[in-house]
Amino acid sequence: MAASAQPAGPAALSAEQAKAVLAEVIKAFGAPENAQRMEEARDNACNDMGKMLQFLLPVATQIQQDVIKAYGFSSDGEGGLCPRRAGSSGPAGAARAPCPPPLLAGVLKFARLIKSYESQDPEIASMSGKLKAMFLPPMTLPPHGAGTGGVTAS
Repeated sequence: MAASAQPAGPAALSAEQAKAVLAEVIKAFGAPENAQRMEEARDNACNDMGKMLQFLLPVATQIQQDVIKAYGFSSDGEGGLCPRRAGSSGPAGAARAPCPPPLLAGVLKFARLIKSYESQDPEIASMSGKLKAMFLPPMTLPPHGAGTGGVTAS
């Protein structure tokens, strides 16, 4: 199920092409050297969410970027400062927020593309969930109800 690498921009990927690239990304996480890198990062994180972001997320981002760059998802993001959003609060001369690091730019574009296909293709949705489970810890929702301080509708 290998897709040919095309220099076309990321928006040019069809659902089938996106599925093929997603399969390649998942396969890359299973490669012995990448599995070892992820395991070392997990060990360093010690189930601490802050450390997960510090150690695990950069490794996962690099593994994804190594695959998706061949499909037009470049890591040569602008960097620097993002423009202010209209309606943002703060003084007019306030510093603008930094843009995502260049390496993250291609991965974010790819993630947005995959997200756009999830509702159209159950297989893409399933594969996306599998990919996320490889580097995001499972999230448990707090209980809701009258005794937990939650707001209940009457």
